[in-house]
Amino acid sequence: MRTLTIVEALREAISEEMLRDERVFCIGEDIGTPGGWGGAFTVTKGLEEEFSHERIIDTPISETGIAGAAIGAAIAGMRPIADVQYGDFLFCMMDQLANQAAKLRYMSGGKLKVPLVMRAPVGATTRAAQHSQSLEGLFIHIPGIKIAVPATAYDAKGLLKTAVRDDNPVLFFEHKLLYGAKGNRAEPGALSPVGKVPEEEYLIPFGSAAIRREGRDITIIGKLITVYRAMEAAKILAEEGIEAEVIDPRTLVPFDWETVLTSLKKTGRLVIVDEEPGVGGWAAEVAAMAVEHAFCYLDAPVTRVTAPCTPVPFAPEMEQFYLPNTEKIVDAARRLVRG
Repeated sequence: MRTLTIVEALREAISEEMLRDERVFCIGEDIGTPGGWGGAFTVTKGLEEEFSHERIIDTPISETGIAGAAIGAAIAGMRPIADVQYGDFLFCMMDQLANQAAKLRYMSGGKLKVPLVMRAPVGATTRAAQHSQSLEGLFIHIPGIKIAVPATAYDAKGLLKTAVRDDNPVLFFEHKLLYGAKGNRAEPGALSPVGKVPEEEYLIPFGSAAIRREGRDITIIGKLITVYRAMEAAKILAEEGIEAEVIDPRTLVPFDWETVLTSLKKTGRLVIVDEEPGVGGWAAEVAAMAVEHAFCYLDAPVTRVTAPCTPVPFAPEMEQFYLPNTEKIVDAARRLVRG
């Protein structure tokens, strides 16, 4: 089986879906510029040569324009894959995403469909407060939008193909530090999660979490890059005799509660790791659901390891202080297991 980076897996998924269905097209800023990078992080590089500029559509620097064109095309029967260069710019699109894309199918009694995929890079990478946010949790509060958060190349391809075929709008979040450590858009501190990706067709259903490591003493849930931080923490904990089970949800909406609750019945302890601020975030929702549905199985308080409720700082030292890291996860797990 081949090995691909997440960038390569995403690019291949887009190409395959465009070959499969002529209604699929890409739209965004600088995604098909001749001699360009292929979007902000090279995902669409070379696709304009394969599909021409009629299907790899460059736009002006206007996120509201991208959202409006993509939503309109989706309602009209096309299947756009829209690209926002930084997830922070989703705020520019908020009215169209939250009040139009998310609600039109419901408001029309199912007569209208909005099969839109909006790809958005997230995560802190020394770009300061307006280019570093993780916004995944914000959108779980908007009914009508599905949310994917792939952490591996295999998942990136399988989930993106599933997203393109879905008749509902999907926000597809990608962490900048998981694109890879090589290339002209490599980020300082990036990981290189090269993974096995089969050549044959496959899809990954939404709402199906992956257990990245099995354990008996404590459950750790992370998403995107925090899956890797959780795995690093689990390795350190194992050397101390603490076996952690690590869960990667893969999608936030729908969310695989069954896998989480099954794990909690076994371990009785839960740590949730999230790069977003903890107040009102995804980690808070997971904690609330765990207490509501698995309280009788818990042997210790649910613990969150999240960013503080401040904007993302620019100084590298402050950014590292701000982010949840392996050491913080290990400390939280030790406290829960050993008291």
